[in-house]
Amino acid sequence: MENLDITSILKTLPHRYPMLLIDRVLECKPFESIKAIKNVTINEPFFQGHFPDHPIMPGVLILESMAQATGMLAFYSNKAISETGNVYYLVGIDKARFKKPVTAGDQLILEATLTKQLRGVYKFDVTAKVDGNLVATAKLMTTERVADS
Repeated sequence: MENLDITSILKTLPHRYPMLLIDRVLECKPFESIKAIKNVTINEPFFQGHFPDHPIMPGVLILESMAQATGMLAFYSNKAISETGNVYYLVGIDKARFKKPVTAGDQLILEATLTKQLRGVYKFDVTAKVDGNLVATAKLMTTERVADS
């Protein structure tokens, strides 16, 4: 599966502006890996306060964009099995590291690889890069839950 646009993302993730942090999925191999994009623009609401004279994307939002990529991978991995309407929650972050700041005008390339799946819990190795340079890494864990009605 390749090149999922924003319409497909909106049908999959429950996030909306200003918390939707994935703009496009370049490739998705169910039960294996995903590669997605987050375009970072000066219009992002967090740049008003982080930091006005030196706009840097907050590390927690880089992690959130990484987590949203893992949610997309988990959803598309299970879509063939069941379209339950459930959501995927971030339940763990390990070994998060930030290597370089992300600023307005950057394009984050998010790559996640599924490393383990057991009883609805998924573990991923995730990286974020800008211009081929590593800016963040983490091990993330998600799980499927029934969506609240």
